[in-house]
Amino acid sequence: MKNNVLEVLEYFPNKIRECLTKYEKVLYETQEIHLYTNRNIYLRTSSDEVEVNYITISNDILETLQRICDNSIYTYQNQICNGFITVKGGHRVGISGEVVIKDGQVINISYIYSLNFRIARQVPGCSNTALPYILNVKENTVYNTIILSPPGRGKTTLLRDIVRSISDGIERMGFRGIHVGVVDERGEIAAIYKGTPQNDVGKRTDILDNISKDKGLKMLIRAMCPQVVVADEIGTKEDVEAIKYAVTSGVKGIFTAHGANLNDVLLNPILKELYNLNIIEKTILINQNREIKLIDSK
Repeated sequence: MKNNVLEVLEYFPNKIRECLTKYEKVLYETQEIHLYTNRNIYLRTSSDEVEVNYITISNDILETLQRICDNSIYTYQNQICNGFITVKGGHRVGISGEVVIKDGQVINISYIYSLNFRIARQVPGCSNTALPYILNVKENTVYNTIILSPPGRGKTTLLRDIVRSISDGIERMGFRGIHVGVVDERGEIAAIYKGTPQNDVGKRTDILDNISKDKGLKMLIRAMCPQVVVADEIGTKEDVEAIKYAVTSGVKGIFTAHGANLNDVLLNPILKELYNLNIIEKTILINQNREIKLIDSK
């Protein structure tokens, strides 16, 4: 069994861990482990879903959450309010339950109903196909790029490997490493855990974790002087305004967004503005077979 799955199993109560280890062949390919109160556990791979013969009770959920939070749930309150917790190894645990709102802000999620462990996996070299299209080797920079796919097809994995490659430099392509600023709002790119990135995002990369993309992009540009800024899952008006600020500051950008094709993005009046202003130069599509297709956006 791969070490990254073993890392996640450590957070479960012993009886759940013992049950899951009986599904070793499935765990090897598992991308998500989903626990529901008073329901069976589900293991999800890229192509299948397996129902585990174990009914999770509320105490199982609470004990798992306590393990995730190092027995100090209060310390993780801000992450819980965001709906997820990033744990050692870069794995992300989604949380659902009764949301408590005060003055329009989420202040807690109580009566936790389910936990979804998303297994982090780095795939070094997965960006090799995309790199020749998005690199401007002559000027040693990148083209402004959007990576586009529905959820779960690997756009964040691809983005992470691109960041690592351009930050470290790509000797075979004559590309020197450049300084990259990453806004990791959901902790999925670098996956910082107690101050240390759990994923390799390159040696010239600055990271702002747990901050909105619009604020983070501006902070990085003003403070860290990146040559390229990166953010995952853009889509708000504030995101677009921050990207426009970056471009007019002479900084390039690589971003991801949800959509099955380019038309989906163009139907979004907010994201469409990036194309109308000719800001986006390259669009990478990831299809259902996780194959990469490139579209010149200009």
